[in-house]
Amino acid sequence: MSSLNLDDFTDLIERPDGGVRRDAEARRERQIVPPGALGRLDDLGEWLAAAQSAVPVRPIERPRVVLFAGDHGIASLGVSVRPAGSADRLVRALLEGAAPSSILARQLNVPVRVVDMALDCDPDELPEDVVRHRVRRGSGRIDIEDALTPEEAEAAFRAGMAIADEEADAGTDLVVLGDVSVGGTTPAAVLIAALCGTDASVVTGRGGVAIDDLTWMRKCAAVRDALRRARPVLGDQLQLLAAVGGADLAAITGFLLQCAVRKTPVILDGVVSAACALVGQRVAFRAPDWWLAGQNSGEPAQAKALDRMALEPLLDHGVTVGEGAGALLALPLVRAAAALAAELPEAPEKQEEAEEVTEEVAEEVTEEE
Repeated sequence: MSSLNLDDFTDLIERPDGGVRRDAEARRERQIVPPGALGRLDDLGEWLAAAQSAVPVRPIERPRVVLFAGDHGIASLGVSVRPAGSADRLVRALLEGAAPSSILARQLNVPVRVVDMALDCDPDELPEDVVRHRVRRGSGRIDIEDALTPEEAEAAFRAGMAIADEEADAGTDLVVLGDVSVGGTTPAAVLIAALCGTDASVVTGRGGVAIDDLTWMRKCAAVRDALRRARPVLGDQLQLLAAVGGADLAAITGFLLQCAVRKTPVILDGVVSAACALVGQRVAFRAPDWWLAGQNSGEPAQAKALDRMALEPLLDHGVTVGEGAGALLALPLVRAAAALAAELPEAPEKQEEAEEVTEEVAEEVTEEE
């Protein structure tokens, strides 16, 4: 019997500090640029202050890209442009620095961590630090079978939690989260359709690399069939991930929830991370307060998931390549918000008013004593 109790996350996860956020809002009102003039950057700065429990907000100094990798058996039905079982090629490109995410991370001076959860290749072909958390070789074909056994789902979930702890212990102050998969958008669509109570056609998109109409119809049928298998297990999130998720999706869900426990902010990338976040919200309703939606990938399932979690994407550049690229593009915006919140000077007259209010409050307290 499993010793993992997902209900514990409800008690363990607290919201970012509301009192600190109010202090950050008050400080923003005293700065020389009028409140609201910086648009979304104001909200981001205040959110960061609450997440860090610090006013002024600290700069983002140790961000990290964390990418969970896996192959999905459903890809064998031809639901993706890429061949089934070929996600290891994407991982090699990342490790060699030739993938879009590698190039962006290099430009932004952000380290990249790739975690193999279920690649369909010999583990000896990849570095030990990449494969050491692998649960299995590929995930099952979710239209006719479970993606994982219950034991594998728990192992993957726990691996995600352990990686979140490793990052928090290493001082990572912001995570850029993504996936490296072939077929991963199909289980993501199934999870979102199941949790939002919608039909397959509503959530089935074109994937990271745009597919043609015939491929879309195959994907829609696969989502429909898997959705029938998902609905009976909606009440048990771990069982849901085992039935129609995959090792990488289970790990991402565990990672997101443990990041919220450890008060580590996360930027979500595309539909896969959004699907896992939606599962995480079902586990612990306060968890999404620790996450940002980096971008709108154009996937209809992602839009439904983000709307359900009340997360508004920071960017809308049409980036569908996955692998955390869209979330990485949002990182400079978050860093800019932190810098502006911390470094904009206060207007002298507003600073004097704040000091007068502080003195009046101190006098009132003294009189009461």
